[in-house]
Amino acid sequence: MKIYGDSISGNCLKVRWTADYLKRSYEWIETDILKGESRTPAFLALNPAGQVPLVILDDGRPLAQSNAIILHLAEGSDLIPTDSYERARMFEWLFWEQYSHEPYVAVARFQVRYLGKSPSDLEPRLVERGNGALARLDAALSEAPFLVGRAASLADVSLVAYTRVAPEGGFDLAAFPNVVAWIARVEAALGIGPAPAT
Repeated sequence: MKIYGDSISGNCLKVRWTADYLKRSYEWIETDILKGESRTPAFLALNPAGQVPLVILDDGRPLAQSNAIILHLAEGSDLIPTDSYERARMFEWLFWEQYSHEPYVAVARFQVRYLGKSPSDLEPRLVERGNGALARLDAALSEAPFLVGRAASLADVSLVAYTRVAPEGGFDLAAFPNVVAWIARVEAALGIGPAPAT
């Protein structure tokens, strides 16, 4: 299996962490989005959307979109709940992550960390929605150690990726103590260690 990914991307790291957790062998192909490496003719021939992550499965078939990839890789594993309701809740969080979390937390982080903006120059709505997403997580995690059930699932894998680096976008995680504790639990469960200091 080949994984085309950029190591600065939480969406790409989700795939790496899932493959590592499941002890799947793969070749990581670093694809620098800041240099346009996902927009070359060769890459676009593999994924016309021009996005990473992209996986080329062992049989040669391509698969894109981070949450689709981790769902495929984790099928039949303990990262996907067997109970149908808990599995549906996991999907609920996966959809929410892409629509109500990543567009704010990850975008703010990208603008500050990689485009050089000051957090004070971010669009106020972006900051407001990002803090709202973190507050939603904090409230959910006041009731349970993980987002679904008593163990880490793909919901946690997906959401921890950008949440743990939210301070790089100017968000103060100290305001969300349940989130801070959860990040440490998920990092331990996945064996990924804490996010590198910036």
